Amino acid sequence: MITAHAFSSLQAIEREAWNDCFPGALEDWDYIMAVEKAGIEGFEWRYLTLFEGSTLIAAATAFTTSYRLDTTVQGIGKRFTEQLNRVMPGLMHLHLYAIGSPVTEQCSAGTASHIAASERPALLARLLKLAHSDAAQLGIGLIAVKDVPSHDNDWAHSCKAAGFQSMPSLPSAMLPVPYGSVDSYLGSLGKSTRKDMRRKLRAPEPRVQWRNNIDDVLPEVMRLYEATLERSDLQFERLPPAYFTGILEQLGDRALCVLYWVDDHLVAFNLVLIDEHRLIDKFFGHDLALSREYNLYFRSWVVNVDYCIRNNIALYECGQAGYASKIRLGCTFQNNTLFFRHRNRLINGVLKLVKLFIRPDRHDPALAAAISET
Repeated sequence: MITAHAFSSLQAIEREAWNDCFPGALEDWDYIMAVEKAGIEGFEWRYLTLFEGSTLIAAATAFTTSYRLDTTVQGIGKRFTEQLNRVMPGLMHLHLYAIGSPVTEQCSAGTASHIAASERPALLARLLKLAHSDAAQLGIGLIAVKDVPSHDNDWAHSCKAAGFQSMPSLPSAMLPVPYGSVDSYLGSLGKSTRKDMRRKLRAPEPRVQWRNNIDDVLPEVMRLYEATLERSDLQFERLPPAYFTGILEQLGDRALCVLYWVDDHLVAFNLVLIDEHRLIDKFFGHDLALSREYNLYFRSWVVNVDYCIRNNIALYECGQAGYASKIRLGCTFQNNTLFFRHRNRLINGVLKLVKLFIRPDRHDPALAAAISET
């Protein structure tokens, strides 16, 4: 007999049982536990589980928050929605229950290793049903499944059968790294990009330091984080200091922070997750006043590519932002889909129209190109 349970803390679920549902995941029980402990403001966590007897057979992370509908809108569209929000406060905000996580790029839902692939669609449908009942108990009308990989037909069929609408979400950028050297990687780029990158790498070079503890520089890291966040149109959440320190502590040698120094001045940092298969870029923060002189973003990019080459890591997963640069730098893109529905039929009908305007590729040509490439 299968039973369904929603928990408010991951501590209610055994680490090994959870990880068995997500084999090979870097963002595993330890990562999610560190996120929970960080206490990200404005988010409450839910963990959806299916048990057969006492055995965990399927699981998904979920969260609740007040969601601003134009989170992924940029440029002219963003300025319009901000004006609209000033005139009609609260119009762009809805209370949201979402399967997935604000700090992972793709939907975290999995089944135990002994479960046959043919059983997965039915289990995903059960998780959706559990999310519906859990959201109803919490008084939340808008339910979403965040960042489902577009090749995941099981999720797509389950969501459509449950009456969910869909729209493109932010694609995940990835750089395969089959190169024997940085010079070989640069040689794979287009002529103008290759020339530009080599020119940038001749600029003054900051000192690079790989760290698994940043307690002594945490105020400076947070200063760079806040400055970078203020320049971003796409950031969904605001990460507290405990997120950065907790990830490094909880994941051990699977998480590092790369620090960039000019003399004794910290000018950039990059939090990354690492295993033998991939390097995941979680957040890059930098000092805008020095970015151009030291080409900090591109320097960091090459440092990460070089790390992958030296450690035989085949894939650099490099986030959901900066698509124009990432197209030039040779990335491929994994398309993601957002599924959603509202209990209220009138609001659900309005959202059908709103999504035509707020879909993320409508206002960003580079993002539209990244989505079309997939």
